[in-house]
Amino acid sequence: MIPALIVWSGGAKIEPLTGAIGAVLVVTGLALVTWTVALFAGVGRGTLAPWDPTSKLIVRGPYRYVRNPMITGVATMLAGEALFFRSWGIAIETAVFVVVNAVYFPLVEEPGLRRRFGPEYDEYRARVPRWVPRPWA
Repeated sequence: MIPALIVWSGGAKIEPLTGAIGAVLVVTGLALVTWTVALFAGVGRGTLAPWDPTSKLIVRGPYRYVRNPMITGVATMLAGEALFFRSWGIAIETAVFVVVNAVYFPLVEEPGLRRRFGPEYDEYRARVPRWVPRPWA
């Protein structure tokens, strides 16, 4: 909703090249988020909801390459929207989203995963980067 409000308040400035690149990023991010949500339900046997978290640590699919592919997917969609609409407002929203999650995950999410999954999560955390895959992964 926030990107839509930003675009609505400032108008869209779509150009062919940035529009095409932005659209590819939006579709890629959406596909990544959809895949991770499906893994949460099927493999992790849980949901995104804090009252029904996954009961199994997910280490397949995109989780083999990054620990937080869902956040990577959302950030990719936001970056795509910023390019598609040539919107500084959405670019700023993307930066804020990344910074908030860069603080939240190490302080809140990861300690909770450590408590739930113990040494299995510690090993996974040591092998897999948080958001951006290693080129050699």
